[in-house]
Amino acid sequence: MKLIHQLSKETGIPIGTIRFYEKSGLFKGTTKKEVTTNNYVYYGEEVADKLRFIQMAKAVGFTLSEIKEVVDAWYKKEISRKAKIEVLDKKLAQIEEKMKELRTVKKQIALCKFNIENGLD
Repeated sequence: MKLIHQLSKETGIPIGTIRFYEKSGLFKGTTKKEVTTNNYVYYGEEVADKLRFIQMAKAVGFTLSEIKEVVDAWYKKEISRKAKIEVLDKKLAQIEEKMKELRTVKKQIALCKFNIENGLD
């Protein structure tokens, strides 16, 4: 069991971010019932693993709400291979749609620039 500062040091994730993730319901720490003189929260090794999963998922474009939907099942290996592929396919489709939108915006900006450069504004 680790305190939040130990967890932060081990994972490289700031304490404030860990607290935010916990308040968002991505994981929970525990208190020691026999200790009533402080409010220390302890975290098990599974929380460190979940934090690494969250960081990896964020790095590849998943939102926290998307991560929250799958973190426990994915981490506990309760989500089937097919379901994992569906989650990833959905994200790929979202990325492709965003890229399409960005290409459209890029064309509009290029046209606007062309018009300005050629005195057509």
